[in-house]
Amino acid sequence: MAKYKIIMVRHGESEWNEKNLFCGWYDANLSSKGTQEAVSAGKALKDAGVKLDLAFTSVLTRAQKTLELILKEIGQESIPIIKTWRLNERHYGGLTGLNKAETAAKYGEEQVAIWRRSFDVPPPPMEPDHPYYDVIVKDERYKDGPAPGEFPKFESLKLTIERTLPFWNNNIVPEIKAGKSILIAAHGNSLRGIVKHLDQLSDEQIMKLNLPTGIPFVYTLDENLKPVENGSLQFLGDPETVKKAMEAVAAQGKAK
Repeated sequence: MAKYKIIMVRHGESEWNEKNLFCGWYDANLSSKGTQEAVSAGKALKDAGVKLDLAFTSVLTRAQKTLELILKEIGQESIPIIKTWRLNERHYGGLTGLNKAETAAKYGEEQVAIWRRSFDVPPPPMEPDHPYYDVIVKDERYKDGPAPGEFPKFESLKLTIERTLPFWNNNIVPEIKAGKSILIAAHGNSLRGIVKHLDQLSDEQIMKLNLPTGIPFVYTLDENLKPVENGSLQFLGDPETVKKAMEAVAAQGKAK
């Protein structure tokens, strides 16, 4: 029996997505395409008649801007918004700022696929001499967490899930059970962690999932927060557009 719905959306294309760079915790803004994707996401929610009570997002600009544009489009800017680093993108460590295709040409597509999509193999660490180390570690938005000893130098998907799921269980689930209509605007890997949890996907299955930018998706859940029949990962978009967007994400780590 369907009881709850929750909507999620990966942020619109960022300036670093556009350049095919590993972004992670670097605070890239939306590209012009990403801005339009966010507006289109808002239109999709408006067409679906969505009325929100609460939104969750990361501390990164590209997710917050996507949420802002969506809420403006549906005329619901006044709802409460909770921001947390626990919904951040996966930390890409020493790969941050590198071009994905060039990295694939240098290290091989197989190695880059492992870094990008394996469940528990992290990328190389971000050391203090990395050009973006201070930009990220000393960012004021992290003054309340993570704790200095917990600040990641890298993250696998497994590590990303380990800091995302406690927030899901402790902060988001109670709001769902309270009957609130919720939108999560976050990132490919933090959302993949939630999808893996909801659909009970294997490590191998989640490696193959590519979430497109700026296309909202809906879960319909029962009283135990399990997807009802046909209630998993329903995109609010044209199927062909969704398919092409997912293929584009999958192709990012290939050498050219």
